Amino acid sequence: MVDERPALLLLPGLGLGPEAWEPTLTSLRAAAAFSELSVLPLPGYGVPGDVGDDLSPSALARVVGARLADAGPTVLAGHSASCQVAARAAVEQAGTVVGLVLVGPTTDPRAGGWPRLAQRWLATARHERPEQVPTLVRQYRRTTLRTMARAMDAARRDDIQQTLADVSCPVVVVRGVHDKICPADWASRLAPTVTLPAGGHMVPLTHGDLVARPFARLTTAF
Repeated sequence: MVDERPALLLLPGLGLGPEAWEPTLTSLRAAAAFSELSVLPLPGYGVPGDVGDDLSPSALARVVGARLADAGPTVLAGHSASCQVAARAAVEQAGTVVGLVLVGPTTDPRAGGWPRLAQRWLATARHERPEQVPTLVRQYRRTTLRTMARAMDAARRDDIQQTLADVSCPVVVVRGVHDKICPADWASRLAPTVTLPAGGHMVPLTHGDLVARPFARLTTAF
């Protein structure tokens, strides 16, 4: 019998690796809504980049596209700044990507500059769980702060709202109720939004069970 469930490919957030998705993956495995679950680290998003590497969302989307080249129907998901990468990949791989989930997407134009972005990050950080700090430090160290800074500088200039205008598959935004980096009014302008009853910006790591519910429930739309 042919498995008609789509696969799910997850992209880590800035500086994060596959382990940042693991709590969500644990719940998704139990839900059995997808035929395959995988995480793809990218330069700036789980692995360091070499000097001179193009870390723009459009360049990284081509890496995602190469991964999807021979894939069957796939739901693609990004977290934080990797949402820009996921959105561009969904445009380029329209025949393969059957659904797009954006968890805490960034680039609200009201916070395009570094000072305002930092202010939102600090406002969100007080709602995050302190116990996640050791794993974040390990992941950021692996990716390197230099690569993260370059990737973030490229990502914050990328207009995800403009990209989404060319996405042909269903799109869903998921955000934590205390996420100031992805505020509710900004999220609702991008796509139908599920605001979780808890959590800040790092919900794939801190509230994986809550994040997984919209994924599993929304597969019927894909």
